[in-house]
Amino acid sequence: MYVEQGYKGTLGLWKYFIFPVGFIGLMVLNYLIIQFLDIDVEALIRSEIERKGTNRFLVESILPLIVGLLLLLLWVKYVHQQSISSLTTSRKKVDWKRISFAFGIWGVITILLTAADIYFSPDNYVLNFNLTKFIPLAIIAILLIPLQTSFEEYLFRGHMMQGLGIMAKNRWLPLIVTSVLFGLMHIANPEVDKLGYGIMIYYIGTGFFLGILTLMDEGLELALGFHAANNLITALLVTADWTAFQTDSIYLDISEPVLGWDVLIPVFVLYPILLLIFSRKYGWKNWKDKLFGKVLTKDEFVALNKNESNLA
Repeated sequence: MYVEQGYKGTLGLWKYFIFPVGFIGLMVLNYLIIQFLDIDVEALIRSEIERKGTNRFLVESILPLIVGLLLLLLWVKYVHQQSISSLTTSRKKVDWKRISFAFGIWGVITILLTAADIYFSPDNYVLNFNLTKFIPLAIIAILLIPLQTSFEEYLFRGHMMQGLGIMAKNRWLPLIVTSVLFGLMHIANPEVDKLGYGIMIYYIGTGFFLGILTLMDEGLELALGFHAANNLITALLVTADWTAFQTDSIYLDISEPVLGWDVLIPVFVLYPILLLIFSRKYGWKNWKDKLFGKVLTKDEFVALNKNESNLA
C-alpha cells in the first residue's frame, strides 16, 4: 500500500501543495516567457554550449533539479516528518535489486534498439566518440543524472502521488494527474518545438507507464531505475543538436527530426512488454484494485498495520 505510506507523516493539505505548485509554476512561467518573447530555444542552447562547453551546460541544466531533490527530501523529512524510506516504498526497506533490475533491462533494450537503428540507418548517425571528452561526460552523467531523474520521480510518483491519493481517497486520480503533469513538464523542451505537440504522446505516455509501475509494485524502485537508465544511456550513447540533452556522446543523430514510429513504439509496444515482464517477475495481481481502487483512510491503514504486526 504505497499511497497510504503518506499517513506515516504529519498530514496537512498545504504541505502537499507547496512543492508541486512551486515547481509547476516555474515550469509554466518558463514556457510563457519562451512563447511571449518568441525565444528560439534551440539557438539559445547552441549559444550557451558554444560559450560554456557541453559539460558545463549539462551540469548547469541538471543542478536546479538536484537542488530541488535535496529540498524536497528535507521538506518531507522535517515538515511532513515522514521517512524517506516510506516516501520511496511500502516495503520495510528500499529494494535496490528492483532499481538495478529496471535500470539494467531498460538500459540493455535502449542500447540494442539504438545499435539496430545505427546499423540499418547508418547515414543518420555520425561517430562522435572522443575519449578525452567522453570520460568527463561519463563521470558527470553517472553522478548527476540519476539525481535529476530521482527528483522527478520523488516529486510526481512520490510526493504528489501520495498526497493526491490521500486527498482523493482513490488511485486513479493521482495516476492521471501526475502522468499528465509529468508530460506537460516537458512542453518547453526543444524536441516539442522541432517535432510538434505530438511528442507529448511519448512524454505523457511515459508518465502513465511510470505511474503504473509505482502503483502496481507499491513503490518507486522500478520507476527510479527505469528513469535513470533512460536519461543516462541517452546522454552517453546518442544525442542530437535539437534535443534537451546535448552532450559529447558516442554518436550524434544527424537525421532530419520527424515525428514517427519511434514516438509510438515505446508507449504502445515496449512499455506494455515491460509491464508484462515486471508483473511476471514480481507476481503482480489485482490490477483493477491497485490502479483504480480506493485508498484506505488513516484509521483503516493503522488498524491493518496493527493486525499485520500482531500476526507477525
